[in-house]
Amino acid sequence: MSYATQHHIGNYQHTRTETATAIAPTVGRVRQVATKTKGCKPGAERQTEIRSNSNATNGILKCTFLPKLKTAQCVQACKETAKTEREFYQSLSTLAEHYSIEPMQTKDFGFPYNIALGMWDMETKAKRTNANWDNYKLVQDSKKTFFTSEERYDTGTTLYYIPIVPLFRMLHNKERKHTAQLLVAVCSYLYHIADIPYYRQEDSYLYWMYEMHKDWVEQDEETDETETYKRDFVEAEYVGDRIEQKLFNRNNLTFFEQRLSCFKSRDTFDRECHKVACNAFALYTEYPTASIFRNAPMSEQDPYNDDDYDNETIGMEKYISFIADTRGWLYESLSDSINNEFNEYGKMDEPTICKAFDGSKITQGNLDFENRLFELLDDLSYLLYNYKTTEK
Repeated sequence: MSYATQHHIGNYQHTRTETATAIAPTVGRVRQVATKTKGCKPGAERQTEIRSNSNATNGILKCTFLPKLKTAQCVQACKETAKTEREFYQSLSTLAEHYSIEPMQTKDFGFPYNIALGMWDMETKAKRTNANWDNYKLVQDSKKTFFTSEERYDTGTTLYYIPIVPLFRMLHNKERKHTAQLLVAVCSYLYHIADIPYYRQEDSYLYWMYEMHKDWVEQDEETDETETYKRDFVEAEYVGDRIEQKLFNRNNLTFFEQRLSCFKSRDTFDRECHKVACNAFALYTEYPTASIFRNAPMSEQDPYNDDDYDNETIGMEKYISFIADTRGWLYESLSDSINNEFNEYGKMDEPTICKAFDGSKITQGNLDFENRLFELLDDLSYLLYNYKTTEK
């Protein structure tokens, strides 16, 4: 369970799933995007998609059948009914077996009611059995009819920013040194293996954001706060460079297990840090090479329409990162700029797996790693944000 709390933008309110009920105050909020449906990257051949969303009967083979079937239209649209039904049930059976679902028997119903009912049944049961289920589609191309499914990790429009200034201060606290070393091992895993961007790297999104705000301060008229602002930038850069040097040392991973086994908790804070470290080590052991971007969706932006803002997406590298701190005026200034920028985008990239049930080999894998890693980021951000800087 995540211990963190959530920050929202404007009037937007988002209810997280039961697996992650809270996000760290370190983590700002961005608006919920208007378009949530993300399909697989389309192939060269144009396909007709029959969606299951909202009402499974919508658009089925372009037929209208309530309250009365229009016979002439259905005869024309459904001239290959037998073939369509056969391929539908073959694909449905494969999909049901893959997700361990017992489908309703609908073959005795007339066409196209049997297809509509089968799709409704599958949608209802899949949502119950798969926490990452997002949507599925019945696709018809020139050759056959088959299902595709999409599993997606819902990030809850959250900024997953991990503050490292508290870690720096913890390292200089004699009473928390061993605790800090444990969290350094966690962050080193996130840095090297999970591939979390670091704000001092010039190709990171937050590096550019820090530089932009630094330029603004230097170009603005001098005020009583100007020197304080400049010192905050110096601290962010200095601490960021020092901590990155520590994280870069792969001995943190070599001795990760040893640090865990030798660690002795003194209080609740230590126990929570040890739990987070255990979860991180478990991920490292089970997924020794997995990056947080391993299931990042491919961009589907229209290359011929530069002004199509609805197609612009917030890349995962923008809302997942190490950051200097998540307190103070500098973070508030950064988060305001980030949220304003994100409000211009149409949707967010989130870990997604697309699978086709067309008789070919089914894409294996799931989002177990992502489910656990994002929860780890929640918990780690919470601990660092709430670390008592007044400790001596």
